[in-house]
This record gives sequence, C-alpha cells and structure tokens, in this order.
Amino acid sequence: MGRAMYTARRAAWIAAASALVLGLSACGSGGGTSSGGVAKAGSSFTYWSMWRADEPQAQVLKAAIADFTASTGIKVNVDWIGRDIAKKIGPAIAGHQAPDLWDESNDVVYGSTASAGQALDLSPVLSQQVPGENVPVSSVIPAKYFAMLPKDPNGSNHYLIPYEVAVNGMFFNSADPAVKAAMPTAPTDWNGLLKACSALKAKGTSCIASEGEDPWTNELYFDYLLNGAGVDFNQLANDKSGAAWDNPAVLKAAEEVDQLVKGGDLIPGYDATKYPAQETNWASGKAAFYMDGDYVTSEVSKEVPATWQMSAMLPPTATTPDVGLFGFAIPRQAKNVSAAEQFIDFFMQKKEMSGIATTALNITPRTDIPAPADLADAQKLLSAPSVRLPFDGMAGDWSPKVLDENYLNLWHGQLTPQQFVAACKAAQVSYWQTQG
Repeated sequence: MGRAMYTARRAAWIAAASALVLGLSACGSGGGTSSGGVAKAGSSFTYWSMWRADEPQAQVLKAAIADFTASTGIKVNVDWIGRDIAKKIGPAIAGHQAPDLWDESNDVVYGSTASAGQALDLSPVLSQQVPGENVPVSSVIPAKYFAMLPKDPNGSNHYLIPYEVAVNGMFFNSADPAVKAAMPTAPTDWNGLLKACSALKAKGTSCIASEGEDPWTNELYFDYLLNGAGVDFNQLANDKSGAAWDNPAVLKAAEEVDQLVKGGDLIPGYDATKYPAQETNWASGKAAFYMDGDYVTSEVSKEVPATWQMSAMLPPTATTPDVGLFGFAIPRQAKNVSAAEQFIDFFMQKKEMSGIATTALNITPRTDIPAPADLADAQKLLSAPSVRLPFDGMAGDWSPKVLDENYLNLWHGQLTPQQFVAACKAAQVSYWQTQG
C-alpha cells in the first residue's frame, strides 16, 4: 500500500457512492439484519476481499478461513477482488448482487455503502464472544476506533469492524547520530522542530524529505498543526461562508508551514520531483524526516540498512493521531448475515489476527498484539486517548477543488500564508455555491 492507493481509493468510492445512490430507487434499502444468530454447519456465505490473492493480508485471511471452516463447518466462498472492490461494491448492491461480507478501508465502506444506509449496523457483533477467549468483541477492539467514524443515516458508526490500523506521522531513523544530536527528545513545540532542523542542516543533512507534487502527505503538516490549535478540519472545510478561514489559528498554521519552506528545511529540489524520488532520498539518509502513512516502513524496508531504527512522531503540538482502518463490513442486502458475523467474531481472536502483524507486517487494533519492529514506535502513537480521521474526515472532491493546488503553491513558496488563506477561502465559497 502507498499514497497512490489512497488517491485511487478515494476516487473509487466517490464513483461507487454515485452508482449506489443512482440505483437505490430501483433496489430499495435492502433487508439484512444483525441478529446474533448461529449459522449451521454445512452453510456458507460469500466474501469479497480488497486484497489480491498473493498479498500478505490475503495469506492471513486464507489461513483464518481454513481454521474457521474446520471449526464450524461453514464454507466461505471468497473472491480476492483487490482494489477494484471499491468500484464494484456499489453497482453490486444496486443490482442485488452484494456479497455477504466484504472488507475495505473505513473511507470506502462509509463512502460507498454506509453513507447511503446500505451497510449493516454491526453493534450486535461487539457484544458477541470472541471464540475461545470468553470476552466480547468490544473488549478487544478499543471504542475510540468507532468513535472517530462518521455516523450513517441511522446514527450508527459500527458499520465496520477493524482488523488493521494505519497511522500517519513523521518517520525517522532514531539511530542516526545526526538525529540524536539534533533531537535528543521529541520537540514539544514548533520552534523545537525548527531548532532540530537547523541543527541537522548545520551537519549537512536536510531536515524533511517531501514528494513535492503530492498534496496529501504534505497537507498532513497543515492538518496536524490545525489539530494542535484546536481547529476541526472538517468544520473548517464545511463552512459555506468561508468565514472559518479567518480564524487566526488557521493563518498561524499556514505561517508555521511557511517557516519550513522559507527556512530551507525541505530537501533541495523537492518541488520538482515526484514519488518515490524523495522517499528514496530519505531512505538513503539524505533527509531526516518523512511524513507519510505507516506503510512507508514496508516500502523502504529493502532500501534502509540494518542499522536503521524506524521511529515515528507526530508534528509538535498535535494531540490526536490521524488513523485509517481496514476491516469487515456487511451489506444490508446480505442473505447469510449470521455466518458472516461468526467469521468476524472468529477473526477477532488473537491467534488469528496476529498474522496481520507477523505476516502482513501491519498494526492491529488489539493492543495485546505487538506491532512489527519497524512499527513499534508507530503503535505507541495509537495509545493516545482518542484518534481521528485524517483531515477530521473531510472527503469527497472538496480537497482537489479547494485545497490541493493552493497548498502546493504555499508548499513551493509561490504563495504567502496570507495569500494561501485568502485563496482557499475564495475557492471554498465558490465550491459550496456549486453544491446546490
């Protein structure tokens, strides 16, 4: 996984959501219910997965499916669809061809099914027992992962049961002597980060590597700075008057971003390169920090030397980590709900879900499953009392139409902070005027 997947996934769920809405008048609202019943041995259900058959997550799920069938006698008819699932689920629901179970990221599940009332409320699953552990599912999946999700039309945020968690942050090699000298402890304010950057530059190391043409990873600095200032990004973006951009905290965040640009803290040439040029430079030690999702650790695992100690931190002042979830969902049209729910319960076992960490090398929502070594520090970020969606859940086409170009112009030093705020405010007013 990587930033390309995130971009493609967002576009896919917008398209899927449109297809779903267009088909609702023909297909109705579906009739599945979550009853907590027990399926009989010899029964079966259909499962569509976002993973390709050759991916590590699929290997983990295949093993769990084999264990589940051996334990219950319930057959799982699985289709390893891959990322195209985001394009197919909406039309499948509209055409009454929905699977009984599918998995994807929280944004795809919400955008392509839950937001239209087409995802089953899985609250009853949380009260069901994890097989062999004598505890309910709710005791092994922290409630904060549901609390951050937007609610569906029926007021539920339990339309997805996660088995994998991803966190966004600033990744770095804490074993690097230059980093140790420049940053003996994590900075607690923005000036502390700027001082660390200055110390790194004095030793001939760039502070931050940036894929200059990628708005999403670079906008995370702005997102986190607003979080530290107590500004909800989603509320900022949804202000149809644009007045929210007049908040002094918004301009201050833009000014702090501008300090990185004007201070020369971004790796030289960043504004004329595309992925993976600067990720490669970071992995080779030419810059100390790289902002991205935690998937970056696996992306560079074969590039970095064995002496690396992968660490992660949030930008100074940020209080709540940006998190994405991958997990199970059940369409309301599902015909075999009980069997699908039983598989969800089964996979919540520590012995089954552990493969997400040991084989797929990712973080699980279970706090008793240690993350792989390269993500141990990232897992510590998830110990925060609460978590949130990137950009506080702002999605759809707002970002490409309002923020992305203006932010890259700020990031490239072509707009002042004041000009950036004014440009975003004007673009936002125009955007909402076209939304009906």
